[in-house]
Amino acid sequence: MLTVSKLSKVLPDGKPLLKEVSFEVGEGEMVGILGLSGVGKTVLLRCLNRLTEPDGGDVFLKYNGTVLDVAGWRDRELREIRRHFAMVFQSFNLVGRLTALENVLVGRLGCMSTLKGIVGRFSEEDKDAALSYLERLGVGHIAHRRAETLSGGEQQRVAFARARFQGCHVLLADEPVANLDPRTADEVMMQLAEITEAGGICTLAVMHQPDLVRKYCQRVLGIKDGVVVYDGKADLSDEDLDYIYDRKAADASKVA
Repeated sequence: MLTVSKLSKVLPDGKPLLKEVSFEVGEGEMVGILGLSGVGKTVLLRCLNRLTEPDGGDVFLKYNGTVLDVAGWRDRELREIRRHFAMVFQSFNLVGRLTALENVLVGRLGCMSTLKGIVGRFSEEDKDAALSYLERLGVGHIAHRRAETLSGGEQQRVAFARARFQGCHVLLADEPVANLDPRTADEVMMQLAEITEAGGICTLAVMHQPDLVRKYCQRVLGIKDGVVVYDGKADLSDEDLDYIYDRKAADASKVA
């Protein structure tokens, strides 16, 4: 479904951050992205949906017999590209004064100049569909509560419902459970895995919890020094994690 080839990004000071990163993600597959802070994991996600412009490489999205050249599309076409890529943030990025249902409905607009009168822009069919996504995630009962009154786990589920209502083919999750307690994080990751498989989408999740990655992801991309150093099954060994996180080098520096 998603093919990334030799994707590169250079920092303003001229230092390479991503160096010809290449990988593929299939339909219904959830991939965890691991690596030290600052190696470019979030920038990688943002390059995929063109929130950050890559400096080189190709990104192709294939669905229903259609192939989108994501990296090659120009400014006027970016809104169409981003319709296919939903992004979920650790801070949830909901509009606090809107209800959970209204936040889900916003997902289909993509970009709008004003939130005034938003509910009137949608048909009853749209509202029923948005509500169904909330119900599938177990939060239909909070549909008419303002987002600012919801718990962290509830807000993240609303964010997932918004992403699916958007009609995305790729879900980009940037540390989706970083602000949640362990029990809620486990529940949210389980639901993210179910969304991915049932919706036939592909999900890339930047994570800092290897145990959750092992439990819920099919594959792992390990990034170090701007390149993919691990691309394989999620049943990572301690040695794999040591390599991805450069733990031996860190231990050696402490001894020195």
